[in-house]
Amino acid sequence: MALNKESAGKIVTKFGKNEKDTGATEVQIALLTERINQLTEHCKQFKKDKSGQRGLLILVGKRRRMLKYIQRTNLEGYRKLIKELGLRK
Repeated sequence: MALNKESAGKIVTKFGKNEKDTGATEVQIALLTERINQLTEHCKQFKKDKSGQRGLLILVGKRRRMLKYIQRTNLEGYRKLIKELGLRK
């Protein structure tokens, strides 16, 4: 279920300032989005996996709170991020 090192590294270099910038809100949102996409596919395949569904809802809530934070602090960055990740409208 977890992201492998290579795909996480690609996401960090794409959304962070450098390859070690894992704490940036944009990077965290992008990593959460990738995990959410993987868990969504898992939950489609295994419909009775209730703990997986609960984990998915927790991740979606974390991402929503982070998106709300970045929207308050950096509106232009928020718009760019949701466009790149394909979230919302």
